[in-house]
Amino acid sequence: MNVKFWEKKPETKAPKKKKSFAREWGDAILFAVIAASLIRWATFEAYTIPTPSMEKSLLVGDFLFVSKLHYGPRTPMTPLQVPLTHQTIWGTNIPSYSDAIQLPSYRLPGFSEVERGDVVVFNFPPEAQHPADLRTNYIKRAIGLPGDSLAIRSMQVYINGKAIEHPEEMQYKYFLSTDNVLNEKFFLDRDITDVIRWQGGYIVDTSPEKAKALAGLDFIKDAMLLKDSAGNADPEVFPHVPSKYAWNKDNFGPLYIPQEGATVAITPETLPLYEKVILSYEHNENAQVRNGKLFIDGKEVKQYTFKQDYYFMMGDNRHNSLDSRYWGFVPADHIVGKAVMIWMSTDPNGGFLDKIRWSRLFNIID
Repeated sequence: MNVKFWEKKPETKAPKKKKSFAREWGDAILFAVIAASLIRWATFEAYTIPTPSMEKSLLVGDFLFVSKLHYGPRTPMTPLQVPLTHQTIWGTNIPSYSDAIQLPSYRLPGFSEVERGDVVVFNFPPEAQHPADLRTNYIKRAIGLPGDSLAIRSMQVYINGKAIEHPEEMQYKYFLSTDNVLNEKFFLDRDITDVIRWQGGYIVDTSPEKAKALAGLDFIKDAMLLKDSAGNADPEVFPHVPSKYAWNKDNFGPLYIPQEGATVAITPETLPLYEKVILSYEHNENAQVRNGKLFIDGKEVKQYTFKQDYYFMMGDNRHNSLDSRYWGFVPADHIVGKAVMIWMSTDPNGGFLDKIRWSRLFNIID
């Protein structure tokens, strides 16, 4: 016998309310912003070259893909930020972030470490008005690695006492001596874009090979390399103490590049080299320099152990690059990623038909 004690009555479901047009678009935009933010943070980000400091390896108007995967993406240091912005809200001078919360920086595992010769994007270290992860993006070539001793002698870079190979497209400044007036087309035809009219000629940025070819022209008397002499101290060159270090852009060092865990003696000679690192990049809350001595937590320090790695960056346009020769080391937590490919390139001096540099599209960056 079948006994039915209780039977649930079928429920009548209310029809599912259809999302409004505005709600559907809002959800789609929110998803797109989240997805784009994650891709930008963890994988690849697009950058453009605004200055000639890397010419002719990279040109003004090159658009790059920069890989965060190679060195590993950084965890956000400044979480209170409008998505897909950097320092300001698009088209305004309104800050796109709040620095009320600052988090420690961690780096997820990557494919590789920074290698000598890599073209690296990093946050500009001296820019103290912004949090470290929102400082202006710079792009240079990694010349010195943590633990290296770097020196420049008559424009040749030496690492640990050995001369390193120059980038193929490296440039210097030359003075072209000529009585002739040379028009803009003359220089553009020879792929020379940085030109200054000077007494009796022109100052240009170009490669040694092109300078030699220019010197062979009948109407150019000479193409003289403009380089600094050894011992001629430049006060604008790091560490900005010409009385102790008579360095310039073409004759520099030797300089030890800090490595995580390495210890250096703090003396009146070494303190100018590492003062900025210790006070600004090592996250020492109570560090200061008084009367040429280093104090941490109120106690004088006569040796210091570095908490992270540092790098020495230089532009390929060696006489027209604001790089580590002028402001010092790049901390590891300022490294953004590796420039890997040119996906688009436009010529600021090009006409309507030759605005795009077709030969540079999708070129791998060496």
